[in-house]
Amino acid sequence: MSRVFASDVVLVAVLLLSVVSLSTGNGRCLARDFGHGSVVCECNSTYCDSAGSAAAPPLGRFAAHLSTKSGSRLEQVEGRVTTNTTAGGLRLTIVPFQKYQRLRGFGGAMTDAAAVNILSLSPGTQDQLLRQYFASDGIGYTVVRVPMASCDFSTRLYTYADTPGDYGLENFTLAPEDIKMKRLERPRLAEDQQFLEEYAKYNLSFWALTTGNEPSAGRLTNYSFQAMGFTAEEQRDWVAMDLGPAVTASGHPRTHILILDDNRQMLPYWAKVVLGDVEAGRYIHGVAVHWYMDGFVPAEISLGTTHHLFPEYYLFGTEACAGWSPVDRGVKLGSWERAEKYAADIIQDLNHYVAGWTDWNLALDPGGGPNWVKNFVDSPVIVNAKEDVFYKQPTFYSMAHFSKFLPEGSRRVGVSASEETALEFSAFIRPDGSVVLIVLNRSAVVVQFEVWDPMVGFIPSTAPPRSLQTLAWNTH
Repeated sequence: MSRVFASDVVLVAVLLLSVVSLSTGNGRCLARDFGHGSVVCECNSTYCDSAGSAAAPPLGRFAAHLSTKSGSRLEQVEGRVTTNTTAGGLRLTIVPFQKYQRLRGFGGAMTDAAAVNILSLSPGTQDQLLRQYFASDGIGYTVVRVPMASCDFSTRLYTYADTPGDYGLENFTLAPEDIKMKRLERPRLAEDQQFLEEYAKYNLSFWALTTGNEPSAGRLTNYSFQAMGFTAEEQRDWVAMDLGPAVTASGHPRTHILILDDNRQMLPYWAKVVLGDVEAGRYIHGVAVHWYMDGFVPAEISLGTTHHLFPEYYLFGTEACAGWSPVDRGVKLGSWERAEKYAADIIQDLNHYVAGWTDWNLALDPGGGPNWVKNFVDSPVIVNAKEDVFYKQPTFYSMAHFSKFLPEGSRRVGVSASEETALEFSAFIRPDGSVVLIVLNRSAVVVQFEVWDPMVGFIPSTAPPRSLQTLAWNTH
């Protein structure tokens, strides 16, 4: 099942490209090196490397899917599960009786900018791009975020209801961008009840809506682009008295409402104010979080504390992108460091009860846009419309190591290390009973380790330098 929610350039440098062919999960990556430390995989209307199969091999064997800074992309190998330990060294032990949150999905945002870039390609290349994200041989995206009206990643400013005094929204009308560009056949995530009604006219439904994108931004003086400010107290009252009753009385009463949709430094305070209120809390299903500033806020005191205070509400990641920081700005084709940051943040979030993770723009141009305020950032897919090709960034494969192998309903389970290690990891049991272990090695050295699953035995493994891998095996 797919899920949808709503929320609120020209490359001037002359780049010398070296082209090599690298192994991927299925087919070979047409690799291009733009000088940012690793490679991108180029795709066109007739060829693109495939993510391969996410299925675990038969009982007694395991599959390992490897991506590295040196250029591997979802490279798959199989091995045999052994009954005896390899003795000594690091051991990661699966603890299946320690059960945590169930996952709801992974995905990205169909902004106006993403739609503009996808539609700039020929029909065959458009189809190829969308297949990479959503098809069975793609990376398993099941979540699409749809902003309501324009955002910074639009080419113009527009809203849906500009008539003065129209408090009943009698003149509420979708924009051409919604009707002609963003009607992608996936369940989505949105931000307002009237928006749900209008999209329903096109047979498109939303799994959830958020209370508005980054309410903290709207309280800043002279903020550079569209934002609606809330305090936690104002959001609490609005949900309790307006949004919650409106959605419940609408034709979409099962649509989830997610609060916050902002950075985790606002937790647990925001949750205490809003979820701690009986009237507001009864309409709410979860808390939406963004990844910006995560490095300054420990996950345990924000995400962990929020979960322990309000375990009946789920946490869900709704926005992330690379290239947003003033010290590391814009598109970097082939940056492995950005892929590592994605993987590390996803692992940390999942290990602290987050039930899904949503990237920002599904596709951007080589300049990181279009963006009407020139707030250019990076994306897992960069479109070169002039050549009718697109580039899959290392961050695309970083997302794939999670989204491809962790379907909705997968459940995080315990995993412990026998000694201190630089490896970062998280373990899951999928709905079919197979086990998935994701391991990130950001260090510059090889790390030998073994996995012990008491249900099946020992799995010998190696984490190459600067690598990300997903292991999968059956227990029955």
